[in-house]
Amino acid sequence: MSEPTRPRIGSISWADLTVAAAPAVRDFYRRVTGWEFSEVEMGGYVDYCMNLPGGGEPIAGICHARGANANLPPQWLVYINVMDLDQSIAECLAGGGAVIAGPRSMGKQGRFCVIRDPAGAAAALFEAAP
Repeated sequence: MSEPTRPRIGSISWADLTVAAAPAVRDFYRRVTGWEFSEVEMGGYVDYCMNLPGGGEPIAGICHARGANANLPPQWLVYINVMDLDQSIAECLAGGGAVIAGPRSMGKQGRFCVIRDPAGAAAALFEAAP
């Protein structure tokens, strides 16, 4: 059996959109892009994986602005793969950025945080589990 491969450092591995009206926005993108969706249980409500048409692979998420996501901005948030999340957070802070959410665990997948860069743009940093 082959070893699972880690994501390529520096590449973008995912995008989420966190909004108050997640079902309406989900349906908007379903109509506009042809994406299909699957539900992701969040403990009392569901968020959505947006999948390529025809039962294809998941490529993005549309999430409710609730719980741990309540303070995330309503914009497409890209997840950038980093080697060492703690080191990347330190570099972010030293460079004039801020951590606006996390860091927090994604279970067996790894952990992430959301940062704001000095220009005000948000992005997520993701460290895959070993």
